[in-house]
Amino acid sequence: MKLIVKPSILNGAIQSSPSKSYSHRALVLGLLADGRSNLQNVLLSGDTLATLAAIQAFGAKANVNGDSVTVDGGRLTCPPDALDLENSGTTIRIMAGVASLLNCTTVLTGDESLRSRPMQPLLDALNELGVTAYSTGKNGMAPLVIKGPNKGSKTHIRGDISSQFISSLLISSALKEVDTEITLTSPLRSRPYVEITMGMMRTFGASVEMTKTGLHVPGKQRYRPQTYKVPGDYSSAAFPLAAGALTESVTVAGLDPDDKQGDKAILDILEGFGVKVKRGNSSARAEAAELEGQRIDLANAPDLFPIVAVLGSQANGTTEIFNAEHVRFKESDRIHSTTDFLNAMGANIEEKKDGCTIEGPTPLVGTSVDSLNDHRILMAAAVAALVAEGKTTISHGDCYKVSYPFFVDDMKALGADMELVP
Repeated sequence: MKLIVKPSILNGAIQSSPSKSYSHRALVLGLLADGRSNLQNVLLSGDTLATLAAIQAFGAKANVNGDSVTVDGGRLTCPPDALDLENSGTTIRIMAGVASLLNCTTVLTGDESLRSRPMQPLLDALNELGVTAYSTGKNGMAPLVIKGPNKGSKTHIRGDISSQFISSLLISSALKEVDTEITLTSPLRSRPYVEITMGMMRTFGASVEMTKTGLHVPGKQRYRPQTYKVPGDYSSAAFPLAAGALTESVTVAGLDPDDKQGDKAILDILEGFGVKVKRGNSSARAEAAELEGQRIDLANAPDLFPIVAVLGSQANGTTEIFNAEHVRFKESDRIHSTTDFLNAMGANIEEKKDGCTIEGPTPLVGTSVDSLNDHRILMAAAVAALVAEGKTTISHGDCYKVSYPFFVDDMKALGADMELVP
């Protein structure tokens, strides 16, 4: 499929997509909780459906009704077959931790993209805890073989590759017989995602705390089933809000202003560019204005990199995005793929080791963009295409369904000229 986008002006309001990060964690905690959890407003996208299939393979009974999922958990069983987790990095990393609790062998794999993403830091940390954990290709990537039980009390892991490694260790460690000390050997990036994990663990009845050197998880805990509503997703909302900032005005409803999501930073970033942002009790609105360049630290909000770079291309002066080197380890090397498609569209953007420098504004022109089957590259390119001259054709046009299955519908409802074609 290809996504065809033509210049458009967006105006209106949409409901936020449910948070992917919270949906993943709610489903896994439902698997691990003793009893029935009622999960509401769950995102059912490509990635979270991979998690749903995974928890069922590990013994949960799950019933889907609209955007609600009932999960009967508490009894972990060994998956009968290798698990294909498709394109979901969060799923394979968190389920590796779950698999480490079992005295059996679990094989975790996925599509070509997932099999190219780094896993060795998590494998090393699990091995240090007494787990047999290795890559079948001996390259630190999936397919992975995991065999517990996880009985260790101390481990070390880098904090600057993926917060998902740490979330995996945290969630699984609560169910061990011993306390677990996790020492971080490098600065923690994407801290808000770890804080989301810790907060949800507490919601489901477990305790966890930060220490001077990392994190501490008491053992012999049990998760308790919950009725839990997934909040709206700032990561997905960033795209329509940016479109509003570049064209006319967009409101996204269903966003909690007190949420811990790191990508809530999009509101501060938009204001830093000079966009008129109105923050409501449960919504956010972005109104177009003349943009001014700025320096942006994305250490704790790496998923914003592609769309923030698009905004920078239309801002006066210099925009510098930095502290985002960990974004190179996503579905694509997003620093390179973002600078590549923006350069092709006419932007003056230079790739740096940990980000990019952009001189703007520059008029953009429609072209053919390879999204590399990366949902955030596709959505960022689609927003850029709204202010580009002529038609833009984007490959892997439906890969947005991995995280934001209503992206095209929402954008069209706001006035975007977008069409999926074979």
